[in-house]
Amino acid sequence: MSTVQISAADVNKLRQQTGAGMMDCKKALTETNGDFEAAVDFLRKKGAKVAASRQDRESNEGVVISRTSADGKRGVIIELNCETDFVAKNADFVAFANAIADVAVEAAPADLDALNAATINGITVAEACIEQTGKIGEKIGVSKFEVIEGEKVVAYIHGNYRLGVLVALTAAPAGVDEAGKDVAMQIAAMNPIAVDKDGVDASVIERELEIAKDVIRAEGKPEEMVEKIATGKLNKFYKDSTLLNQEFVKDSSKTVAQFLATVEKGLTVTAFKRVALGA
Repeated sequence: MSTVQISAADVNKLRQQTGAGMMDCKKALTETNGDFEAAVDFLRKKGAKVAASRQDRESNEGVVISRTSADGKRGVIIELNCETDFVAKNADFVAFANAIADVAVEAAPADLDALNAATINGITVAEACIEQTGKIGEKIGVSKFEVIEGEKVVAYIHGNYRLGVLVALTAAPAGVDEAGKDVAMQIAAMNPIAVDKDGVDASVIERELEIAKDVIRAEGKPEEMVEKIATGKLNKFYKDSTLLNQEFVKDSSKTVAQFLATVEKGLTVTAFKRVALGA
């Protein structure tokens, strides 16, 4: 046991540095003879032990953060999970998620593994999550990471960090931020499966056609009419399920494509990402 005197100021300094509880900080300093770096490692190891003991716990709560780079040409979405809604609503937890989103923007990692390996406050994101597990007592981790690039990327967060959207546009005319937000809100509400019909997977099209044909035959329609009616149903599917063909929620007299054309001729969406918490 250490014979070094651990002052309240030392404990508070370590607490400010790590965010750990006062008693945990005092124990860490005592166990490490007042060595601050060793005390930080002690706390991290404590967090790792807590994290390991909670690997079988469900962590379906949390927050979704969407963010764009300063030049507006790159956007990221991260989902940071915890176990309870109580922790998800905690300001420190939300701040931690925002800090990870900042790293995702600045370090430009290629995927989730690269994000977890990126540096935040001198350690990796994965290690920082373990530290948070030790402090909070719940399993903490980043489960989703999405990124898109474009001439103009707009980010939107819906429902108290429950859903995040990114939308990439072909240009950045006046009013594009507001228009981009409107389109992002459309994506949040209507959950399209692709930007346009060209982006729909061939297997999805085949499935929709087969379902339509089976329904038409069940209705007793002549076989020679089945293909034509099924094609009409497929076009209705595109209208309901692809972003540019959907009715614009803020003005149903226009499609999303037509709305964007009122902002600037030729303005359109090149990509989007939608991440819903726990989905």
